[in-house]
Amino acid sequence: MPVADRHGRTERFRIQIRKGDNVRVVAGKDAGKSGRVLSINAKKNTIVVEHVQIIKRHTRPNPQKNIKGGIVEKEGPINVSNVMLVCSSCGKHTRIGHNILPDGNKSSQLQALRHHSG
Repeated sequence: MPVADRHGRTERFRIQIRKGDNVRVVAGKDAGKSGRVLSINAKKNTIVVEHVQIIKRHTRPNPQKNIKGGIVEKEGPINVSNVMLVCSSCGKHTRIGHNILPDGNKSSQLQALRHHSG
């Protein structure tokens, strides 16, 4: 849970997963499913993954906004700790590590690639 700073604002979590990444769910009722990240909420430490955590929303029809009423199924948020990034080359889920380049910049690297290369 993020704590408030001295100005009363809540701090954001540092999420290493980005929008559009492929992830696999490792915990919860949807464990084993994989999909693409649709959105990230850094304040709540949650992400939305396509075809995972499907919830049913009962909507009222609104003719002005051209919305049909009924039960709509959509993806719900899940905690970032319940997913792992999927390696694009080998297809395995893996943790994320960091390398410090010679010029001083930081780059992220998948832990599975470290084991492949070394």
